[in-house]
Amino acid sequence: MILSNVEIHKAIDAGDIIITPDPTPRLPSLQNPKSPYDTTAVNLRLSNALSVCKDNPAAFDLRKSGIPQYLKDNYIQKTIDPDGGYTLQPNQLALGNTMETIELPINLGHKVYAARVEGRSSNARCGLLVHFTAPTIHAGFKGTITLEIINLGKMGIVLYPELEICQLIFEVVEGIPVRHDSQFQNQTTPAGTRK
Repeated sequence: MILSNVEIHKAIDAGDIIITPDPTPRLPSLQNPKSPYDTTAVNLRLSNALSVCKDNPAAFDLRKSGIPQYLKDNYIQKTIDPDGGYTLQPNQLALGNTMETIELPINLGHKVYAARVEGRSSNARCGLLVHFTAPTIHAGFKGTITLEIINLGKMGIVLYPELEICQLIFEVVEGIPVRHDSQFQNQTTPAGTRK
C-alpha cells in the first residue's frame, strides 16, 4: 500500500520515517505555495556532490565485492558550483546523492516502511534519469540516497545543488523483517561511502 502525503506526515511524526532535514512546508499555503509533498510522494533535493567517471576507467568484475572502492578509484569527486551548476552532457553518467538523509527504522511495535526512489516527470521530459534499476530503499536503511543520474537527451542539462531531483514513494512492510544491512548502510557520499 502506497502512503498518501497525510500518512507520510503521520509516519514522520511517529518516528517511523525519518527525513533529515525535514522537508517543508508540509502543505502549501498562500504565504508559501510550494510544498515538496505531492499526493503520494515527497520530493528530495540534490546535494552539491557528484562522482563522475574518469576517462577509460578500469573494468569491474561484478562477481567481486568492493564496489565502493571501485567507485573511489575510478570516479572523480566534484562539487557543484551553486551559481554555475554542473552541466551533465548527453549520455554522461554521474552519481549524485540527496541532501536529505533517510532512515526507515525497524522497531517492534511500530509500523515498518520501505520506499522507492523515482525520477520527476518534469526532469524526465528533458531526458534526465535518476536511477536505472535500483529504486528500492529497504526497511532498516539509513543514509543519503545515491542517484544514478544520466542525461539521455540531446543537449546538456545543468544540475544545481538543492534541485528537486527525485521523489520518494513509501510503502508499508507486512511483518517485521530480519535486518540485513547493505554495504551502503549509513552512506553519505554519492559513491556509497561515509565521510
